[in-house]
Amino acid sequence: MILVTGGAGFIGANFVLDWLAVNDEPVVNVDKLTYAGNLQNLHSLQGDARHHFVQGDIGDGELIARLLEEHQPRAIVNFAAESHVDRSIHGPEDFIQTNVVGTFRLLEAARHYWAALPDAGKQAFRFLHVSTDEVYGTLKPNDPAFTEDHNYEPNSPYSASKAASDHLVRAWHHTYGMPVLTTNCSNNYGPYHFPEKLIPLMIVNALAGKPLPVYGDGMQVRDWLYVKDHCSAIRRVLDAGTLGETYNVGGWNEKPNIEIVNLVCALLDELRPRPDGQAYREQITYVQDRPGHDRRYAIDARKLERELGWKPAETFETGIRKTVQWYLDNPQWVSAVQTGSYRDWISQQYAQEQKATA
Repeated sequence: MILVTGGAGFIGANFVLDWLAVNDEPVVNVDKLTYAGNLQNLHSLQGDARHHFVQGDIGDGELIARLLEEHQPRAIVNFAAESHVDRSIHGPEDFIQTNVVGTFRLLEAARHYWAALPDAGKQAFRFLHVSTDEVYGTLKPNDPAFTEDHNYEPNSPYSASKAASDHLVRAWHHTYGMPVLTTNCSNNYGPYHFPEKLIPLMIVNALAGKPLPVYGDGMQVRDWLYVKDHCSAIRRVLDAGTLGETYNVGGWNEKPNIEIVNLVCALLDELRPRPDGQAYREQITYVQDRPGHDRRYAIDARKLERELGWKPAETFETGIRKTVQWYLDNPQWVSAVQTGSYRDWISQQYAQEQKATA
């Protein structure tokens, strides 16, 4: 049995689905079900006795302690986080509560549970903390990619809160001897991605005939990782990672945002042409850049390949085609997540003066 937190969100849900697809070890899945947590992501597991869902907050130490005592998991995989930079700029307190306070309370519940285990259980137990490359800050165009030894230099409330959570995990290992592992991933994309992030937002807006908002000049560079590759990396680290170590997980796919948007448009032109015969790129609209927007992230994932034999299975070209096709095949999921609060947020965030149209 493993306990997964945040397992109804984008990456967490993909991890739970993939976990149960490749083995029969049961999962206790704890998710607060905020705006981005969606039980429809787990619809295929209805009636599956291997999946036990609990609506709850990692900041509720009593709940976590009770679940640990009741289910006796051999590992905790912590996906639970507020993760959207734009939202963190407008409302940072939620990010401090979930990513810092929540991680602290989860660690404390796990520490007390682990300390009471018999020796064999103590040696087998793992706490895997899932984090982000954004804790490392930003890179210049010719800088080498982030390694696990790169200094932490977070630049947004989101990345600062995740950096704090990483430091807590490290400290609980150093001070208490807790058997922890940390992964820092690059930008994920794939099925079940809430359409506030770049790729799903472009797909959803394009199909709806809406503008495709691109921040600034669109030349912000990110490394892109197909979510199912990320899930396989986490399974590998959980299985064989060295305690106390950090592993960077990347897709070796550095691309500027505007290139991503144009590629999505080209795929939609091929797979779902506009009724008027025009190209989707005609909908691209440049908007004012967000405050403190990091210019470039890049992940050096050689340690994970060298020590644990992992590398991504998907190229960006194969992964993005699968992603676009998934959104085309699942319009009901898209419609269901686009609630009134989602529409209000998108309207607020991108109702800025248009700078130009591509």
